[in-house]
Amino acid sequence: MADRSLRGMRIGSQSLQSEDGVVFADRAEYTYRCEHCSRDTVMTFSTEAELPDSWECRFCGHAATLLVDSRPVEIDRSGEKVARTHWDMLLERRTRAELEELLEERLQWLRARRGQQKSA
Repeated sequence: MADRSLRGMRIGSQSLQSEDGVVFADRAEYTYRCEHCSRDTVMTFSTEAELPDSWECRFCGHAATLLVDSRPVEIDRSGEKVARTHWDMLLERRTRAELEELLEERLQWLRARRGQQKSA
């Protein structure tokens, strides 16, 4: 029984694997600057990794931009869709003059209706 027990070993708290023969990937540190709080976030990536242009600031949570040679990287936002508001979609269907005319008609209708309710 004594042959099978693990004396002096904290099971689960230490790994029995060694780092012999393991080759670690080359790493480099890259700096991201947040324009909101003006702080730098330093991240370590593999030299073979594709770097993201922006990273979440660890201090305020806003987007921080990658610095290359102490200058921020230009982020290409040409492929992003701009969110259209209801007003934008309305202006695609009607001109501003038409909208003002419709508004005036609707206001007249509401005023007339309100006047009828008072007299009744």
